[in-house]
Amino acid sequence: MTAPERLITTPFTADSTTDDVLRDVDLDGVRAVVTGASSGLGRETARALAAAGAAVTLAVRNLEAGERVADEIAELGASQRPRAVELDLADQASVCRFVETWDGPLHLLVNNAGLVTGGLERTREGWELQFATNHLGHFALTTGLHRALAAGAAERDGARIVALSSTAHMRAGIDFDDLHFEHRPYDPQIAYAQAKTANSLLSVEATRRWASDGIVANTVNPGGVATGLQRNFTPGQKASLDAAEAAGLFAYKTVQQGAATTVVAAVRPELAHSGGHYLDDAQEAYTVTDDADLADHPHGVKAWALDPTAAERLWTVSSALLAR
Repeated sequence: MTAPERLITTPFTADSTTDDVLRDVDLDGVRAVVTGASSGLGRETARALAAAGAAVTLAVRNLEAGERVADEIAELGASQRPRAVELDLADQASVCRFVETWDGPLHLLVNNAGLVTGGLERTREGWELQFATNHLGHFALTTGLHRALAAGAAERDGARIVALSSTAHMRAGIDFDDLHFEHRPYDPQIAYAQAKTANSLLSVEATRRWASDGIVANTVNPGGVATGLQRNFTPGQKASLDAAEAAGLFAYKTVQQGAATTVVAAVRPELAHSGGHYLDDAQEAYTVTDDADLADHPHGVKAWALDPTAAERLWTVSSALLAR
C-alpha cells in the first residue's frame, strides 16, 4: 500500500491576504527582487515585502511605470523606497545587463512576471514568445543570480526563489520535441500551459542543484486574479476562463489574496529549507496523474510539473538554448 502524501500546511487559506501572512514578520535586511512588479500581483508582492521592511528591487520592462510604483509604495509607508531596474525577460541582453549590474547578496527572488499572447509570436532567436519570456527569461535570470543567492543564503541562513505558475499548467507538459511550435499547430493556451509547467520544473531542479548552497525554490499558483495578464486573451481564451469560473473551478480573488501564496513561499518557516513544492491557496497542493481532469482537481498539481527527470532535462535544454 502506498503511503499518502505528507503535504506542507500553513495557517493561511484562499481568503488570506499578503498583510495577513506578513503580520508581525520583520524583513529588515532582506534584499528581494520581484519581476513584473509594475502592476498586478508583482506590484502587490513588492508592496507587501517593502511594508515588512525588505529592500525591494522592482524588475520591470517599463522603467517609467516601475518608478511610479516605487513612489507609490514609498508613499504607502514602506521603510525604504524600492529601486526600479529595467528588465525585459524576452530580451536576453536585458537579462544579462540586470545580472551584471546586480551587486551584493540576494535573499529572495520572486519570478512573478508573465506574458500571455493571443497568437504565435517569436523572439529574435526564433523562440516562441510565451516560453521565451515566462521560462527562458526567468531561467537566465535565476541562474545568473545564483552567486548572489548563495551569498544571501550564507548571510541569513537560506535564500529563496518563488516561481509563479498557474492552474493552466494542467493543460500541457513539456513537448521537448517541439518546444517552440515549429512543427505543431500553434495554440496559445497550450503554449502558456507549457511555460507554466516549465516554471514549476525550474523550482524542482534549482532546489536539487542548489539546496546544498542554502537555496530553495518553490512554485505557487495565485489562483484566479483579474490583472493585466488577460489583456491579450483571444475570445476563445476568455470563453474558456468564463466557463471554468461558471463550473466552479475557481473563484476570483483580490490581488491581495492572490499574492498571499507568493508571500507564504517567500517568508513562512515551513518552507525555509524545503523546496520543489507547488503551493495552492497557501498550502502545498496534492499531486494528480498526468491524465487527471482539471475539472476534478482544480487545486492539484500534475505529476509532469514535479517530475525530476523532466526538470533536469529542461535545465539542460534551457542552458543549451541560452549558450547559442
